[in-house]
This record gives sequence, structure tokens and C-alpha cells, in this order.
Amino acid sequence: MKRGTRTVAALAASCVVAACASAPERHDAATPALQPAPGASWYKLATEPYKGKQDDLVFVDADVGFYVNGKGKVFRSDDGGADWSLAFAQPGTFFRAIGMLDATHGFAGNLGTDYFPGVTDDKPLYRTDDGGRHWHAVEGLPGAPVKGICAIDVLHTRYMNAGTMATRTLVHAAGRVGGPAWLLRSIDGGEHWTKIDMNPHVAMILDVKFFDEMNGVVFAGSDANIERSHAVIVTTNDGGQTWRKAYESTRPGELIWKGFFPSREVGYATLQSDDEDAANVQRYVVKTVDGGRTWRELPLARDHALTEFGVGFANDTLGWIGTTKGGFETRDGGASWHPVDLGRNVNKIRIVPDHGQFVAFAVGSDVYKFAVAPAGAASNVAATPIAIARP
Repeated sequence: MKRGTRTVAALAASCVVAACASAPERHDAATPALQPAPGASWYKLATEPYKGKQDDLVFVDADVGFYVNGKGKVFRSDDGGADWSLAFAQPGTFFRAIGMLDATHGFAGNLGTDYFPGVTDDKPLYRTDDGGRHWHAVEGLPGAPVKGICAIDVLHTRYMNAGTMATRTLVHAAGRVGGPAWLLRSIDGGEHWTKIDMNPHVAMILDVKFFDEMNGVVFAGSDANIERSHAVIVTTNDGGQTWRKAYESTRPGELIWKGFFPSREVGYATLQSDDEDAANVQRYVVKTVDGGRTWRELPLARDHALTEFGVGFANDTLGWIGTTKGGFETRDGGASWHPVDLGRNVNKIRIVPDHGQFVAFAVGSDVYKFAVAPAGAASNVAATPIAIARP
């Protein structure tokens, strides 16, 4: 079957064989740019073998992390990824996204039925309150059932309450690839939910990022049929009551797969193409420098067979893209890219602050970590030192 004639179900299936959901964090203007530890590089972690693309991973700090996959499995590490244990397994569920409020409480999104053989679970959202050992479906979601979830965004915010500063947690869960497009929203850590109908604005949602209660970004496609879809980014500044189109690609067969904001003003997103014309070889990343109001396309690579997935940036200039053929790294804010080994089919890249520096994790066919490799680990050190360009 030609790439351009694939159905949406076939598109999703290819992603299996081939966010900005994030750990609870803040991106304040005063937050200093994170720097890598001297000698840090990507190296592979020991995990259970998986055939295909695993979709999400999250660390609540440099030690405690979780990753999920399409076999309904949730894995947990308490030592920075050195060791992983199977915390939960539920055959028939396709865990596509995970977002943790802390090491004990969190949510996982199920892609839902009608995509893959063996996926029988139609519950879109799950919750854990015991560190991932048990998960239960979130019941009582408002309105018609949500078909599936592709991304979860968790953000701890501060607000004024009776003259004193207090903290609350925003949770947004969005989906799905192939549509329909819905956004679940909670401003109290998932105790209560509202549902936002995004179908008037986009046809399918692949990722979501909120900066505070009012301002957010949705990464999407314009049509449920990938042959007709254009890549679309929409933004809100009133908590999802209204939306404006910030970007739309000019070519059919495209969608925005994942997005990432290393700071409040600078953001990046992967532009996934399904164009069947072999002459169209250019692949792009899109970038904003004004908080998502406008976006421009940056060339990534010239390869018709390349499919983009995840994106993650440590600061405004140092970041990575995951693709079917491996990773790409930039040190100059996307002006140039070079290949780097962080695994194949990386769908999610997480940046975790660690005492003024950072560690990073990437999940796809395998799980990789960016840090100073322990003795005996096969590290992938760049041929030249990483020089951070200042914005």
C-alpha cells in the first residue's frame, strides 16, 4: 500500500512498528537555562524488549520514573533508570501517554479501540494513587465518551487564595490521532474534569502544553484523513474557551506530532509527513520564539523515508528529535542538525532538572538516558564537545 493512501488506522499501526506532556514543571522567565553535566552523552538502559515504538515516559525527579507501552504495561524505576520493574500490566489496553503529579499520583492515557487488533479497552483515562502499582479507570467524565488519549500535560501552578499564595495542579489530557479531537481539563489535580470540544478547530490532537491556567497550545492535524491533513497548531489565552490558529502547513499529508517548550517564549514541534511523492524529501521542524503566537519551519533532513516523532530541548538551543531512523541533535536552536544515537522511533524525550544541570530520557523501541554514563555502559559521546549557543 502506498504511504499516501494509508488509512488513519494504518497510519497509527505504522507508528507502533516504527508533549508537551511533561513531568510537573514550571517554565518561568527567571528559570536559568539548564546545562549538561561535563561528559554527558546518550546511552541505552536495560529494559524489557519491545517490538515497535513505545510512546511515553515521565520522571518526577532524577530518580523516580515511569514508562508505558501499547501492551498495557507500566514500568517504574527508582534509581534513575538503572533498574526497571513491571508495576502494572493490563492486556487489551494501549497506554499511549502518562503524566505524574508526583511519585505516587498520576494519570495514563489509553489510545482506545478501532486501531489495533487486540486493543479492547475503551476507557480513555486511568489514574494511580499508589505509585503505579494499581490503575483504575477515571469514571464520570463529562459528556459523550472520549475515544482515546494521545498526550497528558501536568503543571503545578501558584495562585492567590484569600491573600496568600497557594499551589494547584493543572492536568490536560488530549486525543486522539485519527480523531475525534477532545481536550480533558482539570484544575484540581484530576479530582474534577471538564471537556473541551476541539473538533471545530482541529480534527485530531497529538500533543498539548499549558503554561498556566489560561495559556495553552495544542498540536494537531486538520483532517482525520491523513492524505488531506495539514499540520496545525492552535493556541488559547482564556483556558480553552476560544482558540486561534497559530500555524498551518501548506502541504497535505502532514500533522504536528509532538511539541516542547524549553522556555516560555521558545518552542519546537515535529512536523510529520505522509507525502507519497518520493521527490518530496525535505523534512521540517517548526519553531516559535514568541510563546507560540507564530511559528516558522526549519529544515531537519532530506529523506523521504524519515518519519519524525518526539522532541525535547534542555534549553533554547540544545535539543533532540526522534525519528524512525534514529535521533538528531541541534546545538544552535535548530539552525543545524546532526545525527545522534538515542535509539530508534523515539516518541517522547523528557528533560529532568538535576542540581542546576539536567538528565534526559528518551523512549521508543528502547529507553535511553542522557547523563554521565556509568562504568561499563556503552555511551554515545558526540565527536565534538557540545557548545551551548546563547539566545
